[in-house]
Amino acid sequence: MLRLARQGRAAQDEEIGRAAHPLLLILSRERSERVEGRTTPTTMADNDNIDFTEAQFQRYARHLILDEVGEAGQAKLMAAHVLVVGAGGLGSPMLLYLAAAGVGTIGVVDDDVVDLSNLQRQIVHPTERIGVPKVESARATLAAFNPEVRVETHGTRLESSNVEALVGAYDLVADGSDNFATRYLLNDTCYRLKKPLVAASLAPFDGQLSTFKAYLGPPHPCYRCLFREPPPPDLVPRCETAGILGAVAGVMGTLQATEVLKELLGIGKSLSGTLLLYDALRASFHRVRIPRDPGCPTCGI
Repeated sequence: MLRLARQGRAAQDEEIGRAAHPLLLILSRERSERVEGRTTPTTMADNDNIDFTEAQFQRYARHLILDEVGEAGQAKLMAAHVLVVGAGGLGSPMLLYLAAAGVGTIGVVDDDVVDLSNLQRQIVHPTERIGVPKVESARATLAAFNPEVRVETHGTRLESSNVEALVGAYDLVADGSDNFATRYLLNDTCYRLKKPLVAASLAPFDGQLSTFKAYLGPPHPCYRCLFREPPPPDLVPRCETAGILGAVAGVMGTLQATEVLKELLGIGKSLSGTLLLYDALRASFHRVRIPRDPGCPTCGI
């Protein structure tokens, strides 16, 4: 069957001609038909004058042929501003996939430097950048990965004194932090500034993921609807004391990037109101509904 499929594709390639990539020919034909008025793809309804370079057509070809993305969706991604908090286990795969997708401006917040112990899971940092600030290491990697993406570095700890200015400059926030103080600060700030928040967290063999858009009103909850107050400091061990299977960070960071892209494109079913749980040892996912809490100190009525 596989041989027949390959032969079929080869025959199609001969029929189309070897001079151009089949995907590019499809996209080019679609553009020509649109100009001639024979077809108007739904993804292009409000973006008839978008013009991609040949290099962009090749780079984003697999996006452009998706009905849910198309040229209009890719243009949305290229115009988007996303703030990624944390360039560690979650932030690393997320940053790589957001850059690969062509998200136009990516802000990175992290005040740490690359350490040898990070490299088991923080795949945006190579060995030769040990001792380099993580935001600068991430910027160098993303620049090599997709030079069209603008990377804005914020080598600082997120605090109440700077969080509004940072969050306010972006369309969406992705929380890959590893401490509860930052999670609650981002939740409260994103609610006030009406910014979508895609948040994930890790345990040794598990992960959690959700999207918070409580500013839209009921039934959308915020993070405090799920966890009203932070747990005692000694109740939830940090990565350096509990350990983590490195690939789990890759799974959750990639899922987080997917939810960010869905929110930017406005496609699929949002995770707002749902907590997605991943158990690596059981190879299982579980969904838990998050009700909005009327008594929530952040978004309660």
